[in-house]
Amino acid sequence: MSENCTHDCSSCKENCSSRDPKSLIKKPHKKSKIKKVIAVVSGKGGVGKSMTTAMLAASANSKGLFTAVMDADISGPSIPKMFGIKDHAMGGEDGILPVESKYGVKVMSMNVLLDNEDDPVVWRGALIAGTVTQFWTDVVWGEVDYMFVDMPPGTGDVPLTVFQSLPIDGIVIVTTPQDLVGMIVGKAVKMARMMNVPILGIVENMSYLQCPDCGRKLSVFGESSVDALALEYGIPAVAKVPIDQQLTKCADLGKIEELNENYLLNFFDKINDSLK
Repeated sequence: MSENCTHDCSSCKENCSSRDPKSLIKKPHKKSKIKKVIAVVSGKGGVGKSMTTAMLAASANSKGLFTAVMDADISGPSIPKMFGIKDHAMGGEDGILPVESKYGVKVMSMNVLLDNEDDPVVWRGALIAGTVTQFWTDVVWGEVDYMFVDMPPGTGDVPLTVFQSLPIDGIVIVTTPQDLVGMIVGKAVKMARMMNVPILGIVENMSYLQCPDCGRKLSVFGESSVDALALEYGIPAVAKVPIDQQLTKCADLGKIEELNENYLLNFFDKINDSLK
């Protein structure tokens, strides 16, 4: 580090240890053994990022893997509802214990800490980012094969904190067919590359609607752009999730693990193979 260092890496070209994201990585709780950490990101809200996170976790868990979800969207948590979790997190001698879903997925979210799940979290960015870090350092996760981190949209405080503080093995980017979202994907890709985080795959949510009568696929939000985006940015795994009333119903009822058709099973297999 230069003796004239201002600690503002954004305007500095020096190649010092402070610029290495790994130098800021926090250790998990002493009783946590987490093998793989995957962050699910999007450049904007409303594209189905939490739904994608939940489906990926359900996919991993269905294959007999010890699975966990860290809900890093502190001000807009929705993971507990999708998994039908109504219990509050409890504290033990060693720290905070995550809440488990019906089928054993471990979850930590702001909503399992609040007295009422509809209470708003009106906090500044630094406090929110600090809470996410504590979800990693203070929660007794135990044995975990795959942890999925549901990120808030954008490229602000929390994504930066997660990329720098957690040993992220890769990210999954969530998008929708609109051209505008394609531009936002570019921002997420560039941030990941700035932080030296591998991009494992891209999921196009609301990709199409399949007519229940004739089986024709209707492009409700425009023609799919995910294959072109994957090619442009060299992203290996691609998935297209349709508009599916059953999927929405399962999420609303807290039964995301009981989906008759999980559209991300094969997608998860590709990610799992790439990380072996």
